[in-house]
Amino acid sequence: MENKHTVGHIVAILTIAIWGTTFISTKLLLNDFTPIEILFFRFIMGLIALIIVYPHRLKVKDKKHELLFAGAGLCGVTLYYLLENIALTYTMASNVGVICSLAPFFTAILIYLFLKDEPLRGNFFIGFVVAMVGISLISFSGTSNFQLNPLGDLLAVGATIVWAFYSLFTRKISSYGYNTIQITRRMFFYGIIFMLPALFLYNFRLGIERFANPVNLFNIIFLGLGASALCFVTWNFALKVLGAVRTSIYIYMIPVITVVTSMIILHEKITGMAALGTILTLAGLFVSEGKIYFLKKKAAQV
Repeated sequence: MENKHTVGHIVAILTIAIWGTTFISTKLLLNDFTPIEILFFRFIMGLIALIIVYPHRLKVKDKKHELLFAGAGLCGVTLYYLLENIALTYTMASNVGVICSLAPFFTAILIYLFLKDEPLRGNFFIGFVVAMVGISLISFSGTSNFQLNPLGDLLAVGATIVWAFYSLFTRKISSYGYNTIQITRRMFFYGIIFMLPALFLYNFRLGIERFANPVNLFNIIFLGLGASALCFVTWNFALKVLGAVRTSIYIYMIPVITVVTSMIILHEKITGMAALGTILTLAGLFVSEGKIYFLKKKAAQV
């Protein structure tokens, strides 16, 4: 069991490492694609890849489970990414980055209210506050002023809350014993179904000729096979092994990964404020994660 938890932590970190770099691919693709087109193509590609890798049909044990799959697809695939992308058109990216980092907090609250199987302790909230201070320093280190935009910021909050519901649904589904790839595949299917109305609202076009550009092709493959097919499977595995609260804490690392990636790929210089923010963010993660792990281990020994 201990080895399985170690694998869960490693998988969660690797998932976040990939998700933390996706902003570069998305930014490059936005030159030729709309946000909804990027979203649709990446998850279609991800769904096809998962069908090829594991073609076995999912046999749902209870019709009520199907509602949970639909809820996870709606929240984790369709609503989260749509709300986040739309929020970016109304408010600063730094605002969205900080607000979306609230996901572990909302996830912990929902899990506690609805499942009550992952108790919250003082150190979780202490770590949350420390991490949020660090994330704020990272996000606003390159800006000269802080600007609030009620609509954009509320959309970002909405994205964070629906991600918390996705974690809740996935945590519940993981207790039913389904294969992780089949779970992810079914979520993608529902996510794409719920995405269809948005395609008409945002003037979706197929435009396959755009993939003749090697940059576009590489980045959509990275988002479809890496950030979607692979990462959703690994994230769902981590949720199943570690629980929703402990896994969601790793979301704190996304701004840190973004800073490191920007230094390596975009050759951006890290500021003193961003460096301090990185240290505080990691400290917050360790405070939250370490205490939860210690309490659970102690409880298991009693």
